[in-house]
Amino acid sequence: MASDFEEGVLVGLLVGEGHFGGDGRQPHVTLRMHERHEALFRWLERTFPGGRLYGPYEHGGRRYYQWMARGDYLRAELAPMLRRALSPALDGYAYHRFLSMCERYARQLDLPERPIPAGSPPPQVAPAPAHDSPSSATAIFAALRKAGALTRTLPST
Repeated sequence: MASDFEEGVLVGLLVGEGHFGGDGRQPHVTLRMHERHEALFRWLERTFPGGRLYGPYEHGGRRYYQWMARGDYLRAELAPMLRRALSPALDGYAYHRFLSMCERYARQLDLPERPIPAGSPPPQVAPAPAHDSPSSATAIFAALRKAGALTRTLPST
């Protein structure tokens, strides 16, 4: 049985890097990261043996491992843990991705037909800034300075 700390590490990884979805027939939770994180994946494999580790895979010049939870393990162990741990206060986007998976696959997860609480606000997702434009970075820093988030300016070149 995993400790609270170990569960917290898993929840943090899934909030930051995880995918909550399914294949149309069954739900799954997936964590995919570069092969340099192999030790972490081996720890997941030992600590949460209900999930399965795949890889390393190579695709598009990138080598990665993938940890996946589905079936009985997802239904009986991981989904209840995520229901206890995730909230809009922790991470609204991940919380709603998880709830959306639960709603889509309620029958497979043995959940009520509407697992998303009534009146639950939709996730607020800010558009990603364009990283290829130096002007977007300039605009972001200008907005931060105006808001008082940056107190020290760097000398211009």
